[in-house]
Amino acid sequence: MIFMVLQAKDALGRKPGLNEDLLNIRENYMDKGDMFWLAIDDADRVVGCVGFSRIEGTTEAFIHRLFVKASEKRKGIGTDLLKTAEDAMRSRGITVSRVHLGTPREQWFESYSFYPAKGYHEYEPGYMVKMLVDTQP
Repeated sequence: MIFMVLQAKDALGRKPGLNEDLLNIRENYMDKGDMFWLAIDDADRVVGCVGFSRIEGTTEAFIHRLFVKASEKRKGIGTDLLKTAEDAMRSRGITVSRVHLGTPREQWFESYSFYPAKGYHEYEPGYMVKMLVDTQP
């Protein structure tokens, strides 16, 4: 999985760096009651990942590490991973999904187009939000 994430970053022209939380998924996500998923292809290779972590004391969570292998993009994998994470958040009573996209915007151009297409909107530079429940009466 780590190799896939590094490849995905490299394909975007970013300097690949290691995300420390990925070194121990169980400790950084599962043991805290949060979740993390891998998308696996027919050859049992990791082609995508996503996780979320609850914001303590709220009904909100942050999406983390939504990556799809460069050669597998535009096949619905990212959309499916995001839907899986959002559905799991809803089932745990989470009503707001947030994502930190990073700056500068030019380095994260895919995220800045992907998330708005999925119902997210920017609430401050580098951050987007989506309500997971309908708040209309």
